[in-house]
Amino acid sequence: MKNIRLIARLDIKGKNLIKSINLEGIRVVGQPHERALHYYQSGADELIYMDMVASLYGRNNLHDVVEETAKDVFIPLTVGGGVRSVDDVEKLLQAGADKVAINTAAIHNPGLISEIAQRFGAQCVVLSVEAKMQTPNSWEAYVDCGRERSGKDVVEWVKHATTLGIGEVMVTSIDREGTRKGFDAALVQAVSAATSVPVIASGGYGQAQHIKDVVDASADAIAFADALHYERESMLDIRKHAQSFGYEVRYV
Repeated sequence: MKNIRLIARLDIKGKNLIKSINLEGIRVVGQPHERALHYYQSGADELIYMDMVASLYGRNNLHDVVEETAKDVFIPLTVGGGVRSVDDVEKLLQAGADKVAINTAAIHNPGLISEIAQRFGAQCVVLSVEAKMQTPNSWEAYVDCGRERSGKDVVEWVKHATTLGIGEVMVTSIDREGTRKGFDAALVQAVSAATSVPVIASGGYGQAQHIKDVVDASADAIAFADALHYERESMLDIRKHAQSFGYEVRYV
């Protein structure tokens, strides 16, 4: 019986919780702390906070919301967006984050992965990959909230990042994000085959069968956003779906 983690992903712009489709068309859907507390109480295994425009505008302003959330939420909290240095990581960890997700800065300076891993341990380094399909079996990594091409092949980038010391990979399909059409199982399978660390699948959940599809593609964890934020399903509903497929999940 496979053990999987069910994660609530909260994308943030300023002080607002937002949702997008294909990482575009941002819509405000609530307040981060209120939703984070609700998802925690409803049975999420972990939370992910992502500042969707931080790298684009060269900032990192999640410190306050992380600090507020850490007072009331007692499950692992991953924070990403605008992380550009070891000092940025230290501040977020001090504010209450357990792990830090990096994308744009790691693409531009891969050595940052090793710096963070050596200072704080690989377990706190999550490589965030925004992937866009180029052909049916290849994907390019994008940066700045899916706005800019990196020129890096996703699978080769994940392989390289693994050697630098990442502890986990969160792969978001730009093509599927917010569409409710299901995860890009081929992408998740390819990334899982390229690394020895756990893989979080993000982008595309629409119905229960999508959970099985992506776990069959070797996902170790699944991030949910749209279904939760628009209250199509609760975290408890999602947990029951996973249990119905025979997966080991935390009971609440």
